[in-house]
Amino acid sequence: MPLVNVLVNGRAFTVACDEGEEEHLKELGAHVDKKVRELLESVGQVGDLRLLLMAALLIADEHHDVATQLTAARQELSALKSAENSWNTDREAAERVAADALENAAKTVEQIAASLAH
Repeated sequence: MPLVNVLVNGRAFTVACDEGEEEHLKELGAHVDKKVRELLESVGQVGDLRLLLMAALLIADEHHDVATQLTAARQELSALKSAENSWNTDREAAERVAADALENAAKTVEQIAASLAH
């Protein structure tokens, strides 16, 4: 199992990961480090544990927002698919009505033509 050094707030943390996940883990570490550095600029040095907790809460809040947006997008997509299915059903019904009307009109025209021929 590979070990990766993740640098957060100038400190290296060694973390194990699955094979092939090293770069992804480094990117995640860089994201945490960025949040910690943003916090350092706004609240100053309040201790590593508190900074990491605050960064985790900010990242969790971002995740929550994205998850909420994803849920809303999935619901909208489901509603659009439902509307499309309804529209297709309505269209098919309208096509059947139109086909029946054309068939009836053709029969009427044939009857008129037959009566004129006699």
